[in-house]
Order: sequence, then C-alpha cells, then structure tokens
Amino acid sequence: MITVVLGLVGALVFGAADFLGGLSSKRISAVLTTAVSAVAGLVILGICALVVPGEWSTAAAVWGALSGVTGALAVFLLYACLAIGPMSILSPLTAVVSAVVPVTWGFIGGERLGPLAAAAIGLALVSVVLVGFVPEKGAVRPSAKGLIMAVASGALIGTFFILLDQTPDDSGLLPLVLNRGVNAAIMFTAFGIIVLVVRRGRARRAEPRPSVDARPAIRNGLALALACGALDGAANAVILVGLRAGDLSVMSVLIAMYPAGTILLAAVVLRERIAPLQWVGLALALAAAGILAVA
Repeated sequence: MITVVLGLVGALVFGAADFLGGLSSKRISAVLTTAVSAVAGLVILGICALVVPGEWSTAAAVWGALSGVTGALAVFLLYACLAIGPMSILSPLTAVVSAVVPVTWGFIGGERLGPLAAAAIGLALVSVVLVGFVPEKGAVRPSAKGLIMAVASGALIGTFFILLDQTPDDSGLLPLVLNRGVNAAIMFTAFGIIVLVVRRGRARRAEPRPSVDARPAIRNGLALALACGALDGAANAVILVGLRAGDLSVMSVLIAMYPAGTILLAAVVLRERIAPLQWVGLALALAAAGILAVA
C-alpha cells in the first residue's frame, strides 16, 4: 500500500515539475531550464540530507553519480525528441518505455508479481498511453529520428530508476545529492559551450545582442525553472523511498503515470481541454493503482 501511495505522489509531483519545466523552456532554453532546475533540486536535497540520516559509502556515491549522468542524458533526449514532435505520440512512448525497462530488469532480477498485480501493471501501461495520446486532426507521423530519441530517453529514464534502486538502504538522500550535482555540472557545461558557440557565430555575422525587453521573460523563465527543480528534487526523494519500500516494477509503472499530473495542471492553469480518451486513461490509472494497492 505504501508503495502505491508513494508512486502516485511521485507521479503527480513529477507531472507538476514537467509542467513548470515546459513553461520555463518557452521563455529560456531547454538546456538552461534543465541546468537551473538541477541546481534548485541540489539545494533542496542537500538541505533535506542534513535532516534525513544517511551513511556515506562508495556504493552510494557511485550509483548516485551514475544516475546523475543517466538523468542528464535522458532529459536532453526528451526535450530533443519533443521538439521534433509530434508530442502526442512521442511523450507517451517515452513514458511507456521508462516503465517497461525497470519491469523487465525486475523480472530478470527475480521479482515475481501475482496475476492480479501483473494485470494491474498492464492496465497502468495502457492508461499511460491513453493519457498521453491526444488524436489531432492532420497529425503527422513521427520521424525515425524522433522515435529513436523517444525510445532512448525512456530507456535512460528507466535505467535511472534501476540505478537508484541499487543504492544502499542506509544511504538516505546522499545518492540524490550526488545525482543532482553531476546533473548540474553536465548541463551547465553544455549550456556554456552552446553560449560560446552562439556568441562566436553572432560576432562573425555582426548580429546585435538580444533586446533588453526579453529580460522579464528570462527572469520569469528562471523562476519557473527553480520551482521545477524544487518539485523534481522532491519527486526524486519520494521515488527513492518508494523503491526501498517496495518493488522496482510496481514503482516504475506508477511513476510512468506522470503525464496525468501535467495534463491536469494544464487543464486547471492554462484551461487546456482534456480529451475524452484522456479521461478514460485517468480512470484506468486510478483503477490500476487501486488494484495494486489490494494486490
């Protein structure tokens, strides 16, 4: 029961973080959004790590750092594939793959679920597809490049869950602190390289610098990125606790329901319409969670 609750909470918080990250990326670059959010998450997790007891060890440091590398690559590929589009297909594909990889790993590692729990996981995967898929008139087919990026991103997100699951139970939040530190270092390095390349290109073409009028949007984007990072850090903490309390397979599938949180927030804040098919997906997600809780 505790795993189901933590999984659903983690999915909702992750969905909220993605919603803020999407808003931030519209105002500043996706790379900068990811880098700033990583720093915000690092600060939040660092403060929490001072309160939550944790034993420092080589295993905690190694698995935490590896999950940071994997997380940085996963986010980069996610933004890249969504930029190519169509989002209505690539987003749920990423979520489904991110659940399938840990489930497969769990089975290989000896995790066994009863028929009822297995059926609930299958139902949850279907709900992920329905929640994320919005039929659009004249929607284009995804390119091979977009599909490859989406699958790779989902696989890396799933690998991120697996790496977190390897961390020692007595390490507290220390692996996540390493995760965010490595993630921030990678993304700020990438952002610095991009800025350097762009500035050199402008200098060669003698282009003017961006207008001062863009500063309010930049400040707003940075604020959203900070909020995104705080929520993302909190979601990671919930996920880590859930992985240590229950099965990797169950937790990863529940977290894959995160598009539901994003969609609900978009409906409330941005007044975006929720399609009937998405309501069906949300209902199936709740049904799957209830079955898992009973199973």
